[in-house]
Amino acid sequence: MPDGVLEARDRLDVVPPTFGGTLRRIRDDRGVSREKLAFAAGVSASYIAHLESGEREHPTRSVVDALLRYLDRVVRLPADDRRHLFELAGLAVTEVPTVEELRAGIGPAMRRGLSLHDPNPAGFFDARWNLLAVNRVAAAMFPGLGEGGNMLHWMFGDPAARRVMPDWERVTALSVANLRGRIGRPGEAAWAGGLLAELSRYPEFRRLWSTGAISYGGDLPRLRFHDAAAGATCLLEFQVYEVDSGVHPGWIRFFLGFRSS
Repeated sequence: MPDGVLEARDRLDVVPPTFGGTLRRIRDDRGVSREKLAFAAGVSASYIAHLESGEREHPTRSVVDALLRYLDRVVRLPADDRRHLFELAGLAVTEVPTVEELRAGIGPAMRRGLSLHDPNPAGFFDARWNLLAVNRVAAAMFPGLGEGGNMLHWMFGDPAARRVMPDWERVTALSVANLRGRIGRPGEAAWAGGLLAELSRYPEFRRLWSTGAISYGGDLPRLRFHDAAAGATCLLEFQVYEVDSGVHPGWIRFFLGFRSS
């Protein structure tokens, strides 16, 4: 066996994480007894013991919330640890972040990265189609929208959208179908009702929504955009990626457009 490589019997502590094992580590780090944590969370000490031993693997959301609420009061719980515990319990993180919170998560390095994509349009948007950050090329593509604005409201409510997007009908149809697919994901219903109520004031949105079309992204079609500054229309191919965020998982997406002949 090569020098520095451990025998199999000495590697037994390298195992997949579990909810119980992670809970115990966090509890021990804070010097909290099982009895104290159980009392604070409204459960029994034996239940905490069963969780930590793995005999109970999937606590309810209310139990996890109660456990983390107390542990967070003792010592602030990092967002990554909180997310990890929810996922180990088989639960989705359901907090609905504000646009301001998501924009704050687009750090300086991510913004610098956007500028590196010039002359291609690039930016970040959220699950509700709020524009979080864009480079100068993308900003020019969406006149009147601006960071923090909602792309769906702009598409249906701003006449500029039809002027700069000759393929407005295709773009809006695809966007509405993608929104329907997004809302079908677990935990998304918490914000969907409010956005749909806002968008329902646009007759064209109601018409497209009534078709029942569903899309999860996939290959996006080539789309035409009119560049007012250049006085020309360009053809763009878009790629969209989900951005994993420790604080707000599943909320941020990145888009990049490539000019096509």
